[in-house]
Amino acid sequence: MLYRENGQFKSSYRADQQIFPIFQDRVVLALFIAFAFIGVPLLASEYVFKALLIPFLILSLAAIGLNLLVGYCGQISLGSGAFMAVGAYSAYNLVLRIPELNVIVAFILAGLIAMVIGILFGVPSLRIKGLYLAVATLAAQFFSDWLFTRVKWLSNDSTSGSVQVPVIEIFGYAIQTPAQKYLFVLAFVAVFALMAKNLVRGHIGRSWMAIRDMDVAASVIGIRPMHAKLTAFALSSFFIGVAGALWGFVHLGSWEALAFDVNRSLNLLFMIIIGGLGSIAGSFLGAAFIVVLPILLNQVPAWLGLPLSTSMTSHLEFMIFGALIVFFLIVEPHGLARLWSIAKEKLRLWPFPH
Repeated sequence: MLYRENGQFKSSYRADQQIFPIFQDRVVLALFIAFAFIGVPLLASEYVFKALLIPFLILSLAAIGLNLLVGYCGQISLGSGAFMAVGAYSAYNLVLRIPELNVIVAFILAGLIAMVIGILFGVPSLRIKGLYLAVATLAAQFFSDWLFTRVKWLSNDSTSGSVQVPVIEIFGYAIQTPAQKYLFVLAFVAVFALMAKNLVRGHIGRSWMAIRDMDVAASVIGIRPMHAKLTAFALSSFFIGVAGALWGFVHLGSWEALAFDVNRSLNLLFMIIIGGLGSIAGSFLGAAFIVVLPILLNQVPAWLGLPLSTSMTSHLEFMIFGALIVFFLIVEPHGLARLWSIAKEKLRLWPFPH
């Protein structure tokens, strides 16, 4: 039986349940990935890699992890910066104390450690929800700030509390140039984004969405709220922990506990709200908005020839940034992902084969 969705005829339920069911989506995605892996390293400058592309990719990965919890499962969290810190410090200590350990394995193990911590702080979600849960997860943020500042063993007994990581090596090959670091991060993000896409379209993701929409009805039809909520906290913390390890090793190189303070948690929350809750693509769009917009706002006065002081430029950046966030939330509450979805629907008339 034929049925139509988004301008495309489908002949089976299996065809509709493919990760990328529309032919145009598969073509555009394949071209985009090929350009990201091949074209960007040849065209981008060192500044673009360091200031834009690398932080954008890492924050996109962290936003995907937070979106699994908040957007798909409906559990509010303000402690994502803490899980990034757990991932970064865990990877640092694993590499420091087990020198022969492969850095990729160290990052995965750091994500697993963050997963365990996420489950512990996710237990309150079994009894509380909403703003009360947000406050409970905020406790994770304050606890991590205290832990990584006061427990000197975690920073290798550093008097200043800051740590510095060695050069990343994979099978004896050093990753040093910005282009190499970009490709390293891009490989991680591509694999984890595909993993997240599979998760949310499978039975785990559907159980999350059922809990998000109406947890009582979900429990009536056989979905276990405890299992759904804790798996959401676990997998979200795993993604964010790996992102934290990448942020520390690839982007920062050296850091202290304040690098993962509550502002980092709030930035990640803004990303998924602006990009679109319950959307993998929205995580990328929100991260791009947060990373690119402040840089553009800093450059606009210089482009226009306006003699503004550094402090005035900084204050103007915050004002315009906040106004744009409010504007997007009013005009399109479902985020940039919804605007992108509408644009794609308009383009279904392209003469691609069906």
